[in-house]
Amino acid sequence: MNFSPITDHLFIGTTPSTGEYNQLRDLGIQLVINMRVEYRPRKDPHPSPLELLWLPTFDSPLVPISIKHLIRGAHAALSVIQNGGKVYAHCAGGVHRGVTMGACILIAQRMSPLAAMELIKAKRPQADPDAFYIRPRILKFAKEWNRISVVE
Repeated sequence: MNFSPITDHLFIGTTPSTGEYNQLRDLGIQLVINMRVEYRPRKDPHPSPLELLWLPTFDSPLVPISIKHLIRGAHAALSVIQNGGKVYAHCAGGVHRGVTMGACILIAQRMSPLAAMELIKAKRPQADPDAFYIRPRILKFAKEWNRISVVE
């Protein structure tokens, strides 16, 4: 598992094995958001299991990441973070889908989309939120999040 701390409460990386769940727990992670359609999360066998949220998405320009999934993930992450917990967002390589979810979590915490993408790139050099099919999803999420946040 390869990961990067983005903030005190947000980590982005690759898919953890069940054996690595204890490492996440030691970091204070409470919620693991899995963005991989091709890899269902493995159940945490620990007596106090990590919360696992599976938001299956493809890493493909042909199948855009669902804004509904991003909103669901952001809401779940905010709930954990507002209670002092930490979140781990992942995909296969921690380059596109996990990065997209991470950016959306930062945006939900009132960071601008561009600042969120820049912070992630600074903290995780392999991250590519500027990919031609990723950046538009982050920007669309921000627009939708701002719209629904005004209503709530």
